[in-house]
Amino acid sequence: MRMDQLEKLPERIKTVWRADAVADAGWLLVPLAAAIYVVYWRHWPVWLLPLAGALLVIVPLVQLVLVPYRYTFTGYRIRPESVELRSGFIFRKQESIPTTRIQNVTIEQGPLLRWQKLQAVRVATASTSAKIDGVEPAEAERLRAAILKLALEVRDDR
Repeated sequence: MRMDQLEKLPERIKTVWRADAVADAGWLLVPLAAAIYVVYWRHWPVWLLPLAGALLVIVPLVQLVLVPYRYTFTGYRIRPESVELRSGFIFRKQESIPTTRIQNVTIEQGPLLRWQKLQAVRVATASTSAKIDGVEPAEAERLRAAILKLALEVRDDR
């Protein structure tokens, strides 16, 4: 990896994002259940049921369709002076974390990342944290070591 080049995440992260979108659809069962309750027991308008049902279908479908775009606009870059993260396709976000502020680098792996044999690298400062979501395990270890080394070098230069 060149230090000035924006690195892409592995293609398998798309599978994780798709599975996450489907899992998020489960939370949409709550408004559907609420709509059923208010229509049948509180005698609210019946049109709430198709609206809640459409919500249950449309929201995950949109998330699934947008996964390739999300992938296109997501990446990271490690520089001697900062860790940079880029994400978002509608609301774009570019974060820069100065190496002088880095306090901790953690490797995380939830069930979906474990399923795809990926790991997340969380970079923490005193006030916030940012995450490189879904890199290969060897790359995660390398990133953690490289970021901590840069942070220690900056502290030693002071």
